Amino acid sequence: MFGNFIYFIVVLLIYTTYQPSEPTGFSTAEQLTLFFGLFFAYGVLTRMLFRALERRAATGDFHALDHRYNRMVTRQSILAIALFAVDVYILNMVELVERLPYLSVLPTLQALLLIAVFVAYLAVLWSIAFDAYRRLYGTRLDRRRFVTSNIAVSVPVLLPWVFLSGCADILRLLPFEPLQRFLASTEGEVIYFFLFLMVVAVIGPLMLQKFWGCRPMPSGYERSRIEALCRRAGLNYADILNWPVFEGRMITAGVMGLVRRYRYILVTDALLNLLKPEEVDAVIAHEIGHVKRKHLLFYLFFFVGYMLFSYAIFDLIIYGIVYTEPLYRFMIQSGLSQATLVSTLVTLVTIVVFLVYFRFVFGYFMRNFERQADCYVYTLFNTAGPLISTFEKITLTSGQSPDKPNWHHFSIAERVRYLLKTEQDRRWVDRQDRKVRRSIALYGVAMAVIAVIGYSLNFGEAGRRLNANLFETVIQREIQAQPQSPELHGLLGELYYSRNQYAQTAAAYETAIRLGAESAEIYNNLAWLYATCEDADIRSPARALELAKKASALSSEAHVLDTLAESYFVNGQYDAALQAGKRAYDAATADRSYFEGQLKKFRRAAEKGWAG
Repeated sequence: MFGNFIYFIVVLLIYTTYQPSEPTGFSTAEQLTLFFGLFFAYGVLTRMLFRALERRAATGDFHALDHRYNRMVTRQSILAIALFAVDVYILNMVELVERLPYLSVLPTLQALLLIAVFVAYLAVLWSIAFDAYRRLYGTRLDRRRFVTSNIAVSVPVLLPWVFLSGCADILRLLPFEPLQRFLASTEGEVIYFFLFLMVVAVIGPLMLQKFWGCRPMPSGYERSRIEALCRRAGLNYADILNWPVFEGRMITAGVMGLVRRYRYILVTDALLNLLKPEEVDAVIAHEIGHVKRKHLLFYLFFFVGYMLFSYAIFDLIIYGIVYTEPLYRFMIQSGLSQATLVSTLVTLVTIVVFLVYFRFVFGYFMRNFERQADCYVYTLFNTAGPLISTFEKITLTSGQSPDKPNWHHFSIAERVRYLLKTEQDRRWVDRQDRKVRRSIALYGVAMAVIAVIGYSLNFGEAGRRLNANLFETVIQREIQAQPQSPELHGLLGELYYSRNQYAQTAAAYETAIRLGAESAEIYNNLAWLYATCEDADIRSPARALELAKKASALSSEAHVLDTLAESYFVNGQYDAALQAGKRAYDAATADRSYFEGQLKKFRRAAEKGWAG
């Protein structure tokens, strides 16, 4: 189940980080032909693989076949992600969907239509894999219910994004321009995201249990026993629900909800039918442990941590790529669309950061939270024996090896071994609690450091310097490839001027002019530098006036005419400075106070015959 969550999030990242690229060169008919061709080829390949597994199912070793089945499902799921990326980046199906009527108004609907393509890939996989699944595990589900159960379990991971994006679409359609400007700002985006995150975290379980089709557990012995255990533990909740995941045939339970009003305890029919009452109590105690140890709140905290982590680390990775000469040169010389390359790079970096974080950071805490919840059983009972026997039943009914690894759980064998140690020595419970507390504290410190790095990179002086160095590196590399480009030398001059490197600024601008630049901005900027530079060795009044005249011949904007006026002024031509200053004042459309000050200066000089 968690694997499917990851797949859907990766697909969502592929779509949301995609940037429109240059036209693919495919006609609509060619796009559709290639799309359906890939889809058909995926189905044929998947059937061939699982047919071979079905033939082995009757005679092969179960554990080996179980491992092979799960590995094949994982590989084909990853292949489905890769084909979805091909549909988006190479076939440019986004552009095709955008042409559909009415969808351009609500981009969220466009996204859902494309994500439905990935759901279709997985539906093909699950439908074909069903026969092998039934032979291996003896399920009583039919094919349709097997496929729909997998979809029902996995798709809800997209619901928060659907509501977040959908509400944003609606807000953009409202005729409230101040609200739209606020939401378009960085502060607005952050506030909107966190408010929405809080709302979803609180009321999300209400939507989720309805999506899964959960029903209140009927009154009776089982419900009364669970209610009594919750009262004993002091756990408040909204309801106890039957969880129809895979028609309730999985031995599992769950709890969701940060607040009492929207907190639900979920139990499957298999849990109630196959376990003894004391074993059901142990499982419910485990779920109560998640609430009492604040694991659900920490999961929200870790998700926010991921946003912070990706925000800070992403810039560092991009800097590393740009500063890595061979990789950057490959990007430039590959002959591929630069927009596509950049979009692909952003997507890959985002996915890698996501997978690393959830596999190693989130996974670490999930495993240890599960162990801590196992140990919580000792808070309510004198022994964990019923929980141990539950794990043994899960192993027998699932047919899977107790040593089967899991990124978000310790294996059943590892969990049992730890509980057996706590049966002999209760200090292992305290050790696990201390381990979790130390890990959370260390995580908090790490996130604080990352927050400082992220702030420095995006808003601090270090970030400005790094961005300037990055920009200079890119421009210098482009100049190496196109040494005769006046535009690139002009950009380099702008960068040097922003860093007060006046000698380099003059050299870059003069090179741009020598190479034939006919840019009012280049003439104007260099003229202003020569007229006003604080370094006397750089100032050149005569050259400033020459350049300012060329700039004013190309543009009559206020700042260009002001440079002309200043150039006349530093050359002692005060009447001409006053006339040019008046033209600059007349051309100004905003912030005329500066131009008024300039006029006063020129007028005093013209009247007194000296520069004051």
